[in-house]
Amino acid sequence: MNRARVLIERADRPLVAAILLGCLGVAELVVRADGDPSVGILLGLGATLPLALGRTQPVVAATVVTVATLATLVTDRRLTAAALLAQVASLYLLGRYGPRRAPAVLLLPFAGYAVVTAGRAPGATVRVFAVVLAFFAAGAVWLGRAASARRAATETATSRQLIADNRLELAARSERARIARELHDVVAHHISVVAVQAETARLTTPDLPAEGARRLVAIGDTARNALTEMRRLLGVLRDDAATAATRAAARAPQPSLAQLTELLDEARAVSGASTRLIVRGPAAPLDPGVELAAYRIVQEALTNVRRHAPGAAVDVELRYTGGALHVCVRDNGPGPRGAPGTGHGLLGMGERAAMVGGDLHAGPHPGSGFVVRATLPTGAAEGVA
Repeated sequence: MNRARVLIERADRPLVAAILLGCLGVAELVVRADGDPSVGILLGLGATLPLALGRTQPVVAATVVTVATLATLVTDRRLTAAALLAQVASLYLLGRYGPRRAPAVLLLPFAGYAVVTAGRAPGATVRVFAVVLAFFAAGAVWLGRAASARRAATETATSRQLIADNRLELAARSERARIARELHDVVAHHISVVAVQAETARLTTPDLPAEGARRLVAIGDTARNALTEMRRLLGVLRDDAATAATRAAARAPQPSLAQLTELLDEARAVSGASTRLIVRGPAAPLDPGVELAAYRIVQEALTNVRRHAPGAAVDVELRYTGGALHVCVRDNGPGPRGAPGTGHGLLGMGERAAMVGGDLHAGPHPGSGFVVRATLPTGAAEGVA
């Protein structure tokens, strides 16, 4: 059955099947030699050849085949095996590709004929064909409808998966571009300091050898070229259609952990719930990129709490160790309603942790609530002006 269905569904198969079944039907009628074969041959060809239109014009093909089949039965002629196969195939293609109500209209004559002939004397081949054909026709339509529904469900699931993947990829690209812009501001500061210090050293060092002055000039030129190249590459990531407010925000200094209390005050004012900051271990100067990543992770975690657990109390913990900064944001809300770790906000936090060589884990907290934990390696702050 599956192999036959595959042959029918192939784009070039209905035409080949129609020609083959037509030839087989004519051969069967000639072998039978039941009375005048011309009418039987005409009806046999009418019941097989329209199958060639089964994919492109399923209603027309099924209608012509059905009319020829019913005419054969009404005239008390025996259906050929080829006509029977063509009728089943045409109704399958109608259920597969045609309108929903068309099969019901074409099944009614078979059901009616089966009922009418069932009350007559049994044993006639025509009546047996009528009853069998009624069941086969209904089964063919059901198979066609099932295949159509299965294909539609597969296409819908594929489309939804593609849309979800595209949205996730776009969100990741957007977040990476924003991270790149922010890190540019941090790195550009250090490179600018290198250029300024090299120029200052060249101008203020007494009795500086010519070779030393030349090298300091080279250092300053290299730093300035690096800044130019960074800005040129970053221009690919910037949105030319950004609003004035977005441009102004991009020019503002990047936040650090020094502004964390202001962020918590703002979150406390908006939610009206308790928001605590817990600091463990001796606070140490960190690389600006690490501070920026920690600030943004806390900011996004607080935003997620306001969105998914409004009114929940939040604890923000910073734990300084010898080689890393551990950030933990935990709320006492109801916890995640869906699969954890699939949102765009969590994706962005993970990207930020990875950009500074750290990692991030998020999920439900034992008991209640949701927790975000990040481990960020601390960078040496030496040489930062």
